[in-house]
Amino acid sequence: MKKSLFAVAALGAFAGAAQAQSSVTVYGIMDVGFQGISTRGPVSSANQTNTTTNINRFSGEGSQTTSRLGFRGTEDLGGGTRAFFTAEFGLNPTDATLSGSTGNGLFNRQTFVGLGQKGIGQAAIGTQYTPVHTAVGRTDPGQQNNMLGNVIYTTNASQGSGQTTVAYTVRYNNALTFQSERIAGFVVSAIYNQNSQTANNTSAVTAAGINNTGPSTATAFSLAQSQANNKAWGLGINYVIQKLNVDLAYQASRNDSVAGGAYTTAALPASAAANALNTPANPLGTNIQFQQMYAGAVYDFGILKAYAQYVSNKATSNFNSDLTLERSAQQLGVRGNITKTIEGWASIGNGSFKGNGTAISAGMPTANFTGYQVGSNYWLSKRTNMYAIFGSTQVSTASSTVPSEGGSSYGVGVRHTF
Repeated sequence: MKKSLFAVAALGAFAGAAQAQSSVTVYGIMDVGFQGISTRGPVSSANQTNTTTNINRFSGEGSQTTSRLGFRGTEDLGGGTRAFFTAEFGLNPTDATLSGSTGNGLFNRQTFVGLGQKGIGQAAIGTQYTPVHTAVGRTDPGQQNNMLGNVIYTTNASQGSGQTTVAYTVRYNNALTFQSERIAGFVVSAIYNQNSQTANNTSAVTAAGINNTGPSTATAFSLAQSQANNKAWGLGINYVIQKLNVDLAYQASRNDSVAGGAYTTAALPASAAANALNTPANPLGTNIQFQQMYAGAVYDFGILKAYAQYVSNKATSNFNSDLTLERSAQQLGVRGNITKTIEGWASIGNGSFKGNGTAISAGMPTANFTGYQVGSNYWLSKRTNMYAIFGSTQVSTASSTVPSEGGSSYGVGVRHTF
C-alpha cells in the first residue's frame, strides 16, 4: 500500500514538473459598438463628381481594436532554449460567419512556431507582422485603431474611401523572422519572405508547308518558362533609454508574375494610369516592387506622452522602372490620462501621394492630404473600457478632372481583453 501511494505521489510530481515546463494561454479582444462613416470618392467617370457614402451600423469589427482570438504557448527545452507558438485569428462578433465572411473561415492575423535561446534571441516561421507594423504599434498615439484620420496607420476597406491608399504592408505570409534580445537598449529584428513558383510549360506549334505530293502539316513543341515569385525582406531597430522609445524600420518586397519567360504589357494596364488616384490598390499591374520605411519616437513626460512619426511607401513597376507611385506622411500626437479612469489622445498629420513617369503623372497629379483624430477611454477595470473616437481625412489635388475627396468616421463602444 505504501509503495502504491509512493508511486502515485511520484507520478503526480513528475506530471506537475512536466506541466510547469510548458504552458498554453488563450487570449483575445472583443470590441463591439456603433460606427458612423461618411466618405466622398471615388470620382464618377460619367460626370466627374464624387460618390458619397454614408454608413451607420452596430459593428463587431471594432472601432478601437479589431476583435481576435488567440492561442499562445511555450515550452522550456532546457539549457535556456524554448519552443513557442502563436495562432491568432480575427473575429467579427456581429457577423454570421464570426469572421466577416473571410473565405467562410477565420482570418489568419498571425500564426507561427519558433525557437528561442536565452542570451541570443528567437526565430520563427509562419504568417507574421512586418517590422514597420510592429514599430508603428509602439509609436502610434491612436494605437492602430480602425477609424479614419490616422495618416500613418490607414484603415481597411470597411471604412470606405478617402484615406489615400494603404501606408504599408501589415504582414507577410511564408515568413522567417529573427529578433534579438535587448542589449544596451537595442533590439534588432529581421524578416524574410519567399513564395516562388517556376514552371516549364510545353506548348504545341503547328507549321504548314508544301511538298511534292500536296500540303502537309508539321507540329513542333516549344518550352516556355512561367514564374510567380513573391519575395520580401525587412529590418527593424528599437531603442529604449529611460523615457524615450525610438523605432526605425525598412522593408522591401517584389511581386513577379511572368508568363512565357518574359514580361507582358499586362504588367501596366492601360486604364490604370488615369484612375491611379481612385484605384490605388493595383495601379502598376501585378509586377511591382515596394520600398517602405518608417521612423517613430515616443517620449514620456509623465503627465502625457508625445509622439512623432514618418512613413513612406514607394511602388515601382518591374515592367518599367520609370513608372512609380509614392506615398509619404508625417504625424504628431499626444496621449495621456486626464483622470485616473479617463484617458485621451489626439493626432494630426499630412502627406502627399504622387506618380512619376509620363504614363502615370499625366493622369494623376500630386495629391495632398491631411488627417486628424481624437479619442478617449473610460476604464471600468484593467481589462474593460468604454471609448469614443472621431477622425477625419481630406484629399486635395491640383487637377480640375479629379475633385477632392475625403471622409470622416466616429465610433463608440465597449472593449474587453482577456
